[in-house]
Amino acid sequence: MKKTIQYSIILMALASCSSGPDTSSVSDNTSGSSAPMAGQSAVQDKESAANIVQVASGSADHTTLVEAVKAGELVDVLSNAGPFTVFAPTNAAFDKLPAGTVEDLLKKENKEALVNILEYHVSVGVYKADALTDGQVLGQVNGDNITISKKDGKTVVNGKAVVVASIPTSNGIIHVIDEVLLPATK
Repeated sequence: MKKTIQYSIILMALASCSSGPDTSSVSDNTSGSSAPMAGQSAVQDKESAANIVQVASGSADHTTLVEAVKAGELVDVLSNAGPFTVFAPTNAAFDKLPAGTVEDLLKKENKEALVNILEYHVSVGVYKADALTDGQVLGQVNGDNITISKKDGKTVVNGKAVVVASIPTSNGIIHVIDEVLLPATK
């Protein structure tokens, strides 16, 4: 009797594992097209607070950053729950780079370098402005570190980029900076 119950349980478990439809390749392809499914960035939500990508996309001062995030295919990543801290260079910060740098980074063949730079601007976790302290070292998504300092009452990243504003978002915080952070070459 005991073995019969055990076998019944095993059979039911096996049946439940294999009786359902195969969902390993499920897609919502009701129109018959072969278009890829959209990621988190495609979610339409008019009631929740804006996420990092939505806030940056609405900023006239961050069009270059948004273009780079799109070219690096990081829109969905930065639209996810996070939490993230993004040090977001302004268009003027990108303009300080040598002529042609941004255009070169936006080329498909330079995507790896672009992603490395963009990931150097992102920390996992929320580091609010008042929590950034002199000498603090933050690990960035690309594996490198940045160093925070305080100079004349201002928060500075890597001794150069000044935090000019901080904007909370639904999935983290954006610290607007006036310089592009460049990771060490590998």
